[in-house]
Amino acid sequence: QVQLVESGGGLVQAGGSLRLSCAASGRTFSTYDMGWFRQAPGQEREFVAAIRRSGRSTFYADSVKGRFTISRDNAKNTVSLQMNSLKPEDTAVYYCAAMNRGLLVRSIDYDYWGQGTQVTVSS
Repeated sequence: QVQLVESGGGLVQAGGSLRLSCAASGRTFSTYDMGWFRQAPGQEREFVAAIRRSGRSTFYADSVKGRFTISRDNAKNTVSLQMNSLKPEDTAVYYCAAMNRGLLVRSIDYDYWGQGTQVTVSS
């Protein structure tokens, strides 16, 4: 069982930056691949970024590539999402998730989810 708690969301102007963090409970954090997803009002949840359990491989949606960076610290049981050059279309609730096995971009393959943190980017 893994419990995930996101933090770091807020209101920022376009062009600004935010850093989201996700703290995981349990001793098995390093055995999970981790992902960030987001969901805007009236839209489906979409993949943002993911990182393998080793931390050696990262993956990004085209819409955030070059602006967002995912990282993890297995010693601290945390995964982070550094978001730069934010745009109004990045406004959404952001969720971190843990996956034992599956496709990194597919939300249904993730086993555990946090409660989400709101990110609002004003124009």
